[in-house]
Amino acid sequence: MADVGFAMKSRDQIELSEVEFRQLQSLFYERVGIQLPPIKKPLICGRLNKRLLALGMPSYQRYYQYLLSPQGTAELEVAIDLITTHETYFFREPKHFDFLRQQILPKMNGQADFRVWSAASSTGEEAYTLAMLLHEARPHLPWSVLGSDISREVLKSAERGLYVMERGSKIPAHYLKRYCLKGKGQYQGYFLVERELRERVQFVHANLNLPMPELGSFDLILLRNVLIYFDQETKQRVLGNVVERLKPGGWLMVGHSEALHDTGLPLELVASSIYRKVRR
Repeated sequence: MADVGFAMKSRDQIELSEVEFRQLQSLFYERVGIQLPPIKKPLICGRLNKRLLALGMPSYQRYYQYLLSPQGTAELEVAIDLITTHETYFFREPKHFDFLRQQILPKMNGQADFRVWSAASSTGEEAYTLAMLLHEARPHLPWSVLGSDISREVLKSAERGLYVMERGSKIPAHYLKRYCLKGKGQYQGYFLVERELRERVQFVHANLNLPMPELGSFDLILLRNVLIYFDQETKQRVLGNVVERLKPGGWLMVGHSEALHDTGLPLELVASSIYRKVRR
């Protein structure tokens, strides 16, 4: 990080005023659509304080001004990464993967290709879970998985495919044995997703608030535990952008607490938190 020429008077916690908090609220909402209610103020202060200290900035007002400047473009991505949640693990909400294996994939055996999008892939666990299932179900048929996230840092981790052993606790034993390599030496306590799967999964930076025609169309999209962070207007915009990338007849899976009501989108409920795009 380049020296931005600020000097700190102390190494103490820097106070975040109400005005400064509202400025940051507006900035993050404008750029990524995330709502930060007042209850999140201590969390924001705790996560961003270290950045102010590292940059030698005396106040959040100065930091806010820096984020708005051309010189602060890279720092804005750092800030977004710090304030967004990246909680995930392999085979999270397993009923979705059971539905994929039992209901969707058997119907797609005659299809030449099968494209899946993990639309908020974080550190990659969801995308690699999908890859394991697809590799097993379509060993001689084409398939691909795309993972996307707003954070470039978590995407770097996802591309590497290296995880501490605890992250694999939910992986069924036969998948763990088949697709994960146990680390040795300096990688003791880690496992690596095997190369064959890593090469079949692509990770890209994407902002779900924006149209993404360059991604193409998908047979299945997972948009799980994302919508809860948005207000109704932003949720509708994100859903519209995502459903636009879904093929007619394709499936959309959202988090179990994210039921979709009155969206006006061509979706029909198939099972709890699972929707299908209506053919028109």
